[in-house]
Amino acid sequence: EITRIIQVDLDLKYKANIRDLFEEFDNFKEGAVIGIAREMQPVYRHTFWQYRRENPHTKVGEPPPDGLPGFNSGVLLLNLEAMRQSKLYNQLLEPAAVQKLTEKYHFKGHLGDQDFFTMIGMEHPELFHVLDCTWNRQLCTWWKDHGYSDVFDQYFQCEGEVKIYHGNCNTPIPDD
Repeated sequence: EITRIIQVDLDLKYKANIRDLFEEFDNFKEGAVIGIAREMQPVYRHTFWQYRRENPHTKVGEPPPDGLPGFNSGVLLLNLEAMRQSKLYNQLLEPAAVQKLTEKYHFKGHLGDQDFFTMIGMEHPELFHVLDCTWNRQLCTWWKDHGYSDVFDQYFQCEGEVKIYHGNCNTPIPDD
């Protein structure tokens, strides 16, 4: 019976009405099944290192706006009805399809659903409605101090009034 849900992490602080986020479903293009924001750290630049080395001109792991930095699943819009009806999405859930992608990208993830969405998003961006960073303003800066200070700000920048803060990596969320 349920056709659409919003799934969120617990380490969030809302600055806008969640109903406004629900209205993002109306912006999904045909074929999109999930609304999700881009990852705001170079974690997938790091995780896809071998694929990137073998494909030096790839956009995989590169920062926005032109790169594919991966996704952060702290705020998810799931169009369950579209997911049920999408032949492509359901094919990608099959173990053989996942195995094929993990081999292609030499991928060994550690972030569960976020890694899955990131990996299939590299191949099938049409399945995703990319939320503005203000709907999932991630605050973690771990990668800045762990080898990526030279490119960190390209991932971490977010223009606009924050609607949801995400205190990932146990990062404190600003007071009002």
